[in-house]
Amino acid sequence: VVRTPALRKNKMNMDVSIIIVNYNTCRMTAECIDSVFEKTHGIDFEIILVDNASTDGSREHFAGDSRITYIYNDENLGFGRANNAGIERARGRYVFLLNSDTLLIGNAIKTLCDHLDAHPETGACGGNLFYGDRTPAQSFMRYFPSVFWELNTLCCNLPARLRYGRNATHNHTGRVLDVAYVTGADLMLRRDLLQRIGAFDPRFFMYYEETELCHRIRRAGFRIQSVPAAEIIHLESKSFSGAAASERKIGMMMKSRALYYELTHSRRYGRAVDAIWNVTIRTRLLCFARNEGRRAVWEANRRATARARD
Repeated sequence: VVRTPALRKNKMNMDVSIIIVNYNTCRMTAECIDSVFEKTHGIDFEIILVDNASTDGSREHFAGDSRITYIYNDENLGFGRANNAGIERARGRYVFLLNSDTLLIGNAIKTLCDHLDAHPETGACGGNLFYGDRTPAQSFMRYFPSVFWELNTLCCNLPARLRYGRNATHNHTGRVLDVAYVTGADLMLRRDLLQRIGAFDPRFFMYYEETELCHRIRRAGFRIQSVPAAEIIHLESKSFSGAAASERKIGMMMKSRALYYELTHSRRYGRAVDAIWNVTIRTRLLCFARNEGRRAVWEANRRATARARD
């Protein structure tokens, strides 16, 4: 049973509540907010900035910005719980989760808002993400974590390339696509739907939380779609850096992976995907026996996977 916080039924008197979570990315966050005000027109919107106890001067910079609603957390709540705090304050018909390390290309937020207005069967949507050099970035996944997911990882993404071509994670078609989930970097959701099914599960600190939420949206009978006309630049976040941070990142990812399968599948299914993942780890360790850097990454995955099962 998924237990997520009940949401207040705030009066919806605007189109979109844009929620940005900041953790020591003051400069990027400021540029993101300026981008929203520069590019967004034709809709009523608010920006809610949730600060996860940043220590880089963010509080001093944003607390006095009258354009936004600023929420400062005394501790780092992670991605999902911080967004939940913003969703609690939201007044828009739609909630748009936007990473702090993004910049809008054109009127992307209105494009997504218009799409949800025109398609009541769609519960969530997102646009196409691009790196700073305008090359395609991962924007969604066409399939949920599953046996297929694990086999695809084991086989170096060959099954996904055969099945989806170059549209497995980025929409090159120029038309709307049904997807399994949209990345949390630019995810627009119906707030009334969140009031029905719950927001992010607070047991996730980071990673897989948007995947699990989209899984619930799909189970509730709604579609999740990629809208390529909405384009957004996704820069590299500085929240994690260094070898120690990478180890923590892998640890959080494996813990969230285990929780996702626990919430969405049976124990037998979980054992099956774990068996495939263990084969993947062992295979990569053999393949990279002479590559110290890449072997260290897979050793970290092995350790983190073992801890996640404890």
